[in-house]
Amino acid sequence: MKKVCLLLFLFFIHITLTACGTKQESVNSRPPEEKPPAYGDILVRGDIGDASNLIPILASDSASHNIAGMIYNGLVKYDKNMNIVGDLAESWDISSNGLVITFHLRKGVKWHDGKPFTSADVLYTYQATIDPKTPTAYAGDFLKVKKVEAPDDYTFRVTYDKPFAPALISWSSAILPRHLLEGKDITKSSLSRKPIGTGPYKFKEWVTGQKIALVSNPDYFEGQPYIDGRITRIIPDSATMFLELRAQNIGMMGLTPLQYTRQTENNLFKNNFNKYRYLSFAYTFMGYNLKNPLFADKRVRQAISYAINKDEIISGVLLKLGKPANGPYKPGTWAFNDKVKVYNYNPQKALALLNEAGWKKTGGEGLLKKDGEPFIFEIVTNQGNETRQKCAEIIQRQLKEIGITVKIRVLEWSAFVTDFINKRRFDAVILGWTIPLDPDAYDVWHSSKTAPEELNFISYNNPEVDEMLEKGRSTFDQKERKKYYDRFQEILAEDQPYTFLYVPEALVIINKRFRGIEPAPIGLEHNFIQWYVPKDEQKYTLTR
Repeated sequence: MKKVCLLLFLFFIHITLTACGTKQESVNSRPPEEKPPAYGDILVRGDIGDASNLIPILASDSASHNIAGMIYNGLVKYDKNMNIVGDLAESWDISSNGLVITFHLRKGVKWHDGKPFTSADVLYTYQATIDPKTPTAYAGDFLKVKKVEAPDDYTFRVTYDKPFAPALISWSSAILPRHLLEGKDITKSSLSRKPIGTGPYKFKEWVTGQKIALVSNPDYFEGQPYIDGRITRIIPDSATMFLELRAQNIGMMGLTPLQYTRQTENNLFKNNFNKYRYLSFAYTFMGYNLKNPLFADKRVRQAISYAINKDEIISGVLLKLGKPANGPYKPGTWAFNDKVKVYNYNPQKALALLNEAGWKKTGGEGLLKKDGEPFIFEIVTNQGNETRQKCAEIIQRQLKEIGITVKIRVLEWSAFVTDFINKRRFDAVILGWTIPLDPDAYDVWHSSKTAPEELNFISYNNPEVDEMLEKGRSTFDQKERKKYYDRFQEILAEDQPYTFLYVPEALVIINKRFRGIEPAPIGLEHNFIQWYVPKDEQKYTLTR
């Protein structure tokens, strides 16, 4: 069986618990006691943002995908070592030219309502995703398909016109229930609030702005999860979330650098929690709305990058728990280009570029002006992410030093995404992307992906970038692909549509009563169905 590697693995907006080829450090851990696995208990985890839609193809935020990932399955998935393995597909065959994939589906899989899963569900999901009436950011990969066939209930065949490197893993996207959605307007489906999937957990309850509760699926094809329930509590403020952790009202969260380095170094936390630290597969950036005339000239964007001291941000905000970012890939991975132009802190160079672009200091005020108008713009970011807010404040101060006035607006998560990002109502934005395991970043950077609710929300358009992305996803040879992605990074470094800020370390804390955690290159939760709490340490009882 020939394997086709790899993929665009887009999950969104804030840091997820993934790492790749990275040593993971477990802190304050204790040797597991010889207590047998037991069914029961509930994992209560904190998240800063509420979900928006639990039909995955309609959601573009990480909060929604984190929940949906427990409810749905794809045909394939990554295992703990980032190998592509079967999920709803038991196996597959790939033609010698790489253009035809035949999936052999699992038999006996049931939807959460008891109906059988078949190839008709896969066919429906494909059709719904490419339907122009479906407002989805994920149609691009499926539009590469020439033909699909479902010759019987447990065989699904897909044919491509030309080589498509992410073909196999693109079928990791969630498969939807045909019997509940076919012939209906998917945007008005009750499944957006009450999803039905095939996954290890079933939907139980969603209290908007408060919590989303899931219960274990006793009929899951890989076996019933040990943990009976999984509750995500929406706590927009990280300080408040930390207080809930301290009181042991939640059992898992991502820590801020300050919380990790100083506030959890006491006996209460050492005795009750394990901490995990590793360089995340994510980066934080400041992106510019390229429809705004302020940022139309790349010299302005370059100047801002020169005026920002990334080392100060990493030291002052991350407490040195991170590395500078110079592009959209993680340092040390095969696609990373370590020879791109780097914008080290240089305010003199920044001013020179701004002067070239027509921005001058006049009137003795120390403010940059052009045609009598001062250089003023607003940075928007999301509530609940203290790190991003502090980052914005440092950037505000650093740009003031060269004569640029920056305003900061911090917004509640759902309003931030729905009313500002999706509607392009911003000057600049501080956000984060998960770095894909495969370098195919078509959906984020290609000029065709700028429509409302699509992921190129800064409206970046460079024909050569389009060409490099198209060629990169059209060849299987890694060395050849690297040439295209190296050039892609070189162009981004020159254009600076983002000021790439940093790659943070993921800082995760989990209550010690949870056993079976197995840190791996893919992250922490790859084997969540095997996590358990010994019977005598269980805290909560689930009411189904």
